[in-house]
Amino acid sequence: MYFKLNIEAGNDALKFRSESGLVKFFLEGENLEKLVDDFFASFNFPQNSLQRKTFLDKKCNELTYFSPFGEPSVIFLNKVKVDKDFSADYFRNVFAGLISDLKHKKINSLNIIVPSFSHFPGHFESDEYMIQTIIEGIHLGNYSFDKFKSDKNKNQDLKIVIHYSNRELTKNVIDKTNKIMNSVYFTRDLVNEPANNLTPEEFARKTKSELSKAGLKVNIMNKKELQKRKMNAILSVGGASVHDPLMMVISYKPKNAKKKIALVGKGVTYDSGGLSIKPTSSMMEMKADMAGGAAVVGILKAAAMLNLPVELTGIVPCVENMVNGSSYKPGDVIVSSSGKTIEVKDTDAEGRIILADALHYASQQKPDEIIDFATLTGAVVVALGEIIAGLFTKNDELADRIINSGNKTFERVWRMPFFQDYNSMIKSEIADVANLGPRWGGAITAGKFLENFVDEKIPWAHLDIAGPAIKHKCNNYTEKYDTGFPIRMMVDYLLNT
Repeated sequence: MYFKLNIEAGNDALKFRSESGLVKFFLEGENLEKLVDDFFASFNFPQNSLQRKTFLDKKCNELTYFSPFGEPSVIFLNKVKVDKDFSADYFRNVFAGLISDLKHKKINSLNIIVPSFSHFPGHFESDEYMIQTIIEGIHLGNYSFDKFKSDKNKNQDLKIVIHYSNRELTKNVIDKTNKIMNSVYFTRDLVNEPANNLTPEEFARKTKSELSKAGLKVNIMNKKELQKRKMNAILSVGGASVHDPLMMVISYKPKNAKKKIALVGKGVTYDSGGLSIKPTSSMMEMKADMAGGAAVVGILKAAAMLNLPVELTGIVPCVENMVNGSSYKPGDVIVSSSGKTIEVKDTDAEGRIILADALHYASQQKPDEIIDFATLTGAVVVALGEIIAGLFTKNDELADRIINSGNKTFERVWRMPFFQDYNSMIKSEIADVANLGPRWGGAITAGKFLENFVDEKIPWAHLDIAGPAIKHKCNNYTEKYDTGFPIRMMVDYLLNT
């Protein structure tokens, strides 16, 4: 992290310390010239005529003002245009960029004046959520993964005071959002960890150590237990690694539970492609092929910290897909724990194979619904780009609730076709199902493969998060490090279940 953050709710009085900053928003369309003049007059600050002219120009959206004397030392002015391009991600993105930039400035405190909720009709469901996006942006901008840097700097202290008319509401939002973002931090740390450090057993060790602090029970099924349960799909994919495969089962059972949900996450800590080996360029991001599993871990942690009234079972099969004389091979037939057989057509389509055993296990727990998360296919990124996850389900109600939470949190999903016609593309002449279909519709046929291992009586959704879980240059908080998608979305989903 860049800073040791201390975020608190302020009152009406602005108090500035040495080397402090102030963030102020102005709405375009108001009498901007008068508002800016009145603002600077209230501080008795002289205005630089060129800066003032620049900020009032229609092409300018922000301005940094350095005070020649007194406090605050720096004022960050932001001009907000609430038009067709404005979204609920605005404050999140602005503060993510601002906080990461502060590491280059000697600022130890920051006052934020929150604009009126009434200025943004239809964009935020409440003033509480508008403030939450600001705090999320602060945390997202503060994230870094520098544990392997030899010249890293000691984290500075940064006090942030958020000024809004309802101080008690602001205090509650800060507490809630800090807990959510603490879970996002942990997930991001897991996903950004290099694969030589985060082996299946280390993934399980870190998870158990962290989640036990939150009162969660973490059971680790080792290789012997997997063999006993005939989880040959997981065993086959992980059979060529010096690090044994395993499966984590995480339990969260609050007394006030209204519903029981199973969350399943792909935990491939490194994917070489197996015998269907990847080119080097395609291997570079494969330390993040366990992002779905890490998301499940983060969601469970957040649920426990927030005391959400939903019983959750997190299921994470963990393997390395490597190459040696024990590698599973194209042409092999695997008997999964469900008894259904899988013809292996490509060992680089390994995530769906380990999820076959995990989804069957999830179905045996008889939950009210199952949701799985996986960086499953490049095809979904071709279809939707890097910013949106693919959603595959036959259940309209489940789809609508996930989509609504995605739209609200800006961790968005798009519902993909899931017609029965696609089943014909993964038929096998020698087994129940093949692990790979033709080139076209690859994300859909991958989802159809998974469908074979879910109890059809249980509502189920599959999220292919291969795009948004991996770092991308679409906004300020995703361009440097893998992202922690979709914890914020799923917390909202569980809050509204």
